[in-house]
Amino acid sequence: MKIEPVRVTSPLSRTAAQSLRVGDEVLISGVIYTARDAAHTRLVSLIEKEKPLPFPLEDQIIYYTAPTPARPGRPLGSCGPTTSARMDRCTPHLLSKGLRGMIGKGQRSGAVREALRKYKAVYFLTFGGAGAYLSKRIKRAEIAAFSDLGPEAVYKLWVEDFPAIVGIDTQGCDLYENLWMRGSDAKKG
Repeated sequence: MKIEPVRVTSPLSRTAAQSLRVGDEVLISGVIYTARDAAHTRLVSLIEKEKPLPFPLEDQIIYYTAPTPARPGRPLGSCGPTTSARMDRCTPHLLSKGLRGMIGKGQRSGAVREALRKYKAVYFLTFGGAGAYLSKRIKRAEIAAFSDLGPEAVYKLWVEDFPAIVGIDTQGCDLYENLWMRGSDAKKG
């Protein structure tokens, strides 16, 4: 029996985030923002100085990516995920301001897992090495902040059926931890 993916709309409400479980396949539609290392550092600096942020964090999803230049007729070029752990030191700050989800690849720290549980947010995994495919799910793009960062500027993206998997849910259940535990159990048996 094939289970249909869960349709997720962004902005992502707290209730919708809490309904998702680790391992759920999702298709995200709506507005998401991009941000990588330098943008995260600037956002945390603004938060610490209690200055206004250049875009809303409340119920938003941030995608860890830096798109390549657009090909003719496309809003962006290749747009694959970067390693999420690089944003771990900044993530709890953003979650405390209402960020509801993040999209990336790879494992997250225990501190991020705990912050996801505390603030009822979700970490989504998407497919590394599939940037050209993923960019086809982006219908429109515009720079939202920090244009001086070039490709690492914050972009506002309008996406349709963007594929992902719930890597860590609002209860702190972690797909990587579950897989590792299952692998350990298999080796014992």
